[in-house]
Amino acid sequence: MASHRKLRAAAAVCVAVVVTGPVPAATAAAPVLTPGPAPLAGTAAPSPGDPFAGLTPEQIADRAVEATQSATSLRMKGRIVSDDQPLDVDLALNDRNECTGRLKIAGGTAELRRADDITYMKGDETFWRASMGSQGMPDGQTAATVELLKGRWLKIAPGQPGSEDLGGICDLKALLDDLDRDKDRDGTRDPDRGTLTRGRDGKVDDTPVATLVSKKPGGETSTVSVSQEGKPYILRTVKTGGDEPGSITLSDYDKPVKVTVPPPGETVDLAKLNRGSPA
Repeated sequence: MASHRKLRAAAAVCVAVVVTGPVPAATAAAPVLTPGPAPLAGTAAPSPGDPFAGLTPEQIADRAVEATQSATSLRMKGRIVSDDQPLDVDLALNDRNECTGRLKIAGGTAELRRADDITYMKGDETFWRASMGSQGMPDGQTAATVELLKGRWLKIAPGQPGSEDLGGICDLKALLDDLDRDKDRDGTRDPDRGTLTRGRDGKVDDTPVATLVSKKPGGETSTVSVSQEGKPYILRTVKTGGDEPGSITLSDYDKPVKVTVPPPGETVDLAKLNRGSPA
């Protein structure tokens, strides 16, 4: 089960969308849906009543992916580090490409909402100043843009810079489809992507879980916690080592996601900004 490839793109978009237009393809293509606490050492016998008794780690993984991909909504919360830059995410999203939540990057916070293919982003001053400063915007332009966006939502319509990438964060289907990236096109597991073993059983928020551990050359270890109650949903994924360590907890499966669209008087259309300056 590979990392999701959209959250790091979100970070890149967040620090660039207001002032630069589309994110370069090489940046936007980068990744993440990675895993929770570090793997427990060793392998223990399954717990009594274990629903996965007799299954190989690969078979458990297949069941977990199938169940998780069937979800109509979920909440993801955690932290990913990419290029030494932490990205904190707390988002609820559904299979209608709607989402609501927060992203934290560069010391600032931005609220994110998406409904009817329109993305709304409301950042604090630290967030916007870090975003614009990272792109070399002159102080005068930065101050004017921060003032324009103070207390308001930036409205990004379809076709505008950043819309596709930011919308991708809320694309539940694409996020879940990415769980199968450790398989070749013929459906078999790629041995070059690490060995998959079962670690010690544990708990995620009081729910008993089976733990799957994948170790790859170079010291990268991914740990996936699979629910042993109800559907075998993935409840946590953790990656240590490698270039993009992180931890994501998944919860609130199949619960309704309510997105409140900001009123027009509290929004600023991206079209009114010209490289960060008021139109």
